[in-house]
Amino acid sequence: MFNWLRKDKTANISPLLVDMHSHLLPGIDDGVSTLEEAEEIILDFLALGYKHIITTPHVMSDAYKNTPEGIQTKLEELKAHLNRKNISVNVSAAAEYYLDESLFKMIETSAPLLTFGKNYLLFETNFITEPFNLKEFIFLATTRGYKLVLAHPERYLYLQNNFEKLQDLIDRGVLMQMNISSLTGYYSKPVRQMAFKLIDRKMIHWLGSDCHHLQHTHLMRGAMRLRYFRKALTLPLLNNSLA
Repeated sequence: MFNWLRKDKTANISPLLVDMHSHLLPGIDDGVSTLEEAEEIILDFLALGYKHIITTPHVMSDAYKNTPEGIQTKLEELKAHLNRKNISVNVSAAAEYYLDESLFKMIETSAPLLTFGKNYLLFETNFITEPFNLKEFIFLATTRGYKLVLAHPERYLYLQNNFEKLQDLIDRGVLMQMNISSLTGYYSKPVRQMAFKLIDRKMIHWLGSDCHHLQHTHLMRGAMRLRYFRKALTLPLLNNSLA
């Protein structure tokens, strides 16, 4: 580790100030259950140096039928709770959309979607096989002005070591968001190795927590001590553009 840091000591390394993928609105997806749990996690984020947390509840037609209005209501409840506790932090909300027919229809009909920053749209797919309409979705969404961000590409089996496919998605305008916890082996050893390779190939544009519970912030704390996390910070990440 010392040799790696010595070799790259002139690299421009900035700490992460913004997290753009988490599940901290109580009771609306598989993330936190209570305001108190969200509070505890947010305090952990602050201790890690974060200044802005963009929480992104799941939107899935067959599981979490969240709407922009419902998410905004939950966000205001969380902000009011933090204000009562005198916790000063910038918390906002977008969503993590699952690529299914419902999302495709929302794009087609120009239904309002929750984005962050400069119209960045966070989305995920099934973990096993490439969606048959993935390329069509990318074309349609980008022509509607969305800047697509694919959540945790290191976790999809259909992208494992398929760097040609990943490069094709990037060439189509899709930005890649890696989960910080992937560096620890939390999901699996193959996912960790894929995360390393994506960093080596400079194919990561965002680092996200994908935080669902307190264990994830504890994992992040460990990941931030790893060599590959430091190496990821030398990439031209977009997180801090949202600070």
